[in-house]
Amino acid sequence: MDSGLSVHLRSAAPIPLAADFACASGEVIGLVGPSGSGKSTILRCIAGLRRPSEGKVVAAGQVWLDTASGIDERPQARAAGMVFQNYALFPHMTALANVAAAVPEGDRLARARALLELVHLAGLEDRRPAQLSGGQQQRVAIARALARDPKVLLLDEPFAAVDQVTRRKLQRELVLLRRSVSMPIVLVTHDLEEAAMLSDRMCILHRGQTLQVAPPAELMTRPATPLVARLIDLRNVFDGRIEAHDAAAQTSLLRWRDRLLEAAYAPHFAAGERVSWVIPPGAVVLHRRDRPSRGERENPVSGVVGEFVALGDTANLSMQLDGSEDLIIAFSVPLHVARRNGVDKGEAITVSLLKEGIHCMPAEAN
Repeated sequence: MDSGLSVHLRSAAPIPLAADFACASGEVIGLVGPSGSGKSTILRCIAGLRRPSEGKVVAAGQVWLDTASGIDERPQARAAGMVFQNYALFPHMTALANVAAAVPEGDRLARARALLELVHLAGLEDRRPAQLSGGQQQRVAIARALARDPKVLLLDEPFAAVDQVTRRKLQRELVLLRRSVSMPIVLVTHDLEEAAMLSDRMCILHRGQTLQVAPPAELMTRPATPLVARLIDLRNVFDGRIEAHDAAAQTSLLRWRDRLLEAAYAPHFAAGERVSWVIPPGAVVLHRRDRPSRGERENPVSGVVGEFVALGDTANLSMQLDGSEDLIIAFSVPLHVARRNGVDKGEAITVSLLKEGIHCMPAEAN
């Protein structure tokens, strides 16, 4: 029997939905998108707390929702463990009692103690939520969600209410926890870095619609559309035209204004076709002044530094091309590399746009 989760949801109002994704047992899928994109609504539809206009939700081979067949299991009948952003613990009950209340049958206290130990709260069973830190409350909420032996674990911004140090600790604990439980885990987060770090695959949502589902590394280098690229904060999105393809060299030639660039092979676009293209910051290589740099002959482009921002050990740069403030390539280098090469605002620099980093997408509609 398939122990995974499959989700198909449609609604026109009050929140539009056109969401489709699946999550295998033991997999973490991150739902990512701007505020109002329907992330939390999707979790609530899976848990049975909201009903879409139409859709189907299947978990571990059990149909929880199938509007076409008239199936709509009550939340109590769905084996879904849900952790809310505000934890939703009973303030008058101890940590042990909060967890035990969710255990369906058997020795509830023994099961609750075992779950609190699993989330590293042994010894704190008798404390009430007000006596626990935010991170400890979050662990109680996870233990309570696991108490029902769920088929699916739903996490709604689980680390949003804690400080950065605690957040990092809890993220590491989630990675360890998933090794102990075998179920699909759906993680809602607005933090792209967190989603990329914790998810096996990310589902990019916009206005309730699934735009792309892919592993983080693929999303960050091969977004499906310019909109996806912008939603995952890739700034280097441009328009161009396919000039030709070279199958032997696995290269596509891309006309960008008055430049001809070598791009990753994209034979599904016809010669002469208008496209959008993107290059991630990591594929922009600064030419060194003391000796030739890697890729110096690969799509060299020159310009003037328009913005120089030092953040810790990293220099974030924007290079203006052709003297235009509207034509900018953003990238970053180690701060010591920028200093050694005399890079600063207003300085002329040259970079290479690595061929394999140039990814072509369908043209953005005018």
